[in-house]
Amino acid sequence: MKTSVKERLFSLDALRGFDMFWIVGGDVLFRSLGKVTDWQWADWWANQLYHVEWAGFHAYDLIFPLFMFIAGAAIPFALTGKLEKGVPKSELHRKVVKRAVILVIFGIIYNGFFNLNFSDMRFASVLGQIGLAYLIAGMIVLHTKNFRQRLFWLIGILLGIAAVQNLVPVPGYGAGVLTPEGSINSYVDQHILPGTLYGGTFDPEGTLSIISAAGITLMGALAGAYLRDKQLTQYRKVVYLASAGVVLIVLGAALHPVYPVIKAAWTTTFNFLAGGICLVLLALFYLIIDVWKARRWSYFFRVIGMNSITIYMGVRIIDFKHTSDFVLNGIASYAGNFEPVVLFLGMILVEWLFLYYLYKNRIFLRV
Repeated sequence: MKTSVKERLFSLDALRGFDMFWIVGGDVLFRSLGKVTDWQWADWWANQLYHVEWAGFHAYDLIFPLFMFIAGAAIPFALTGKLEKGVPKSELHRKVVKRAVILVIFGIIYNGFFNLNFSDMRFASVLGQIGLAYLIAGMIVLHTKNFRQRLFWLIGILLGIAAVQNLVPVPGYGAGVLTPEGSINSYVDQHILPGTLYGGTFDPEGTLSIISAAGITLMGALAGAYLRDKQLTQYRKVVYLASAGVVLIVLGAALHPVYPVIKAAWTTTFNFLAGGICLVLLALFYLIIDVWKARRWSYFFRVIGMNSITIYMGVRIIDFKHTSDFVLNGIASYAGNFEPVVLFLGMILVEWLFLYYLYKNRIFLRV
């Protein structure tokens, strides 16, 4: 694909911020709203803001893969674009490896490194999986020549994970046993990962999950390549992305009865379903924000999206809820049953103002 893009894609920043919104307070806000009202839609949405216990899919299960998909969608702009400008591939190798290492370190810090309790520490992490999956997808992009080769790599990852999860026997359980105790993911995690596993017998950010998640990151990279392609009209890009998304959603749902959609094991069917929704969301955000130029409404999310890692680490380190309670406790006391809703709204506002200050002063944590 011959590509050249001068204008920044605001839709990627907005979609990333929309995704992060649910992590940094949107979830607890709507859960509390579901508890204090008799609104059926609020109660339904509140139930969607919890992970499924194992097999199945809730909206909350989309947050992590959507972030990885967006990270992948930025690869053609961050890496391919630089290759086209003559930046040495070795320099880009260092950039990708450095990003992966920093995110792994951030993930370990997030999990409680400073407690210094290394024997019981969890070394796998959300940020670590993002970094390592980005490393895999980034290297594939750097060492392939075109869209078709990258698509073959994606198909290989998805089929390879499906084959391993369904055909490789686990001692004591056999092959294709997709349970927290009997899956190949659990077996590999127990024998490779040091420290504590998040799920006891498995880790949702474990070894095979990282490889599988590289698939959805690469899926994002393919979508990003379409967005950079100047030979395609904007509306054709929207149609291609949305159509591919619908196909993947149908495929994931259709295969679920025989090969379950499981986020914690990052099954290929989960990649299909989550990746399909990611493609549809990207097409929608791109259409509204970058094609129709309707951007004002997205400013709130873009401020969050421009410093996503900052706020992810920030909510772990800074007690934004305490600030909201300190400032709004008196006002919230007059809200009756809506008191927690007011306080969570305040928390989100404090977080956003913190990010807005960084945004206005052009302070961004680049990893």
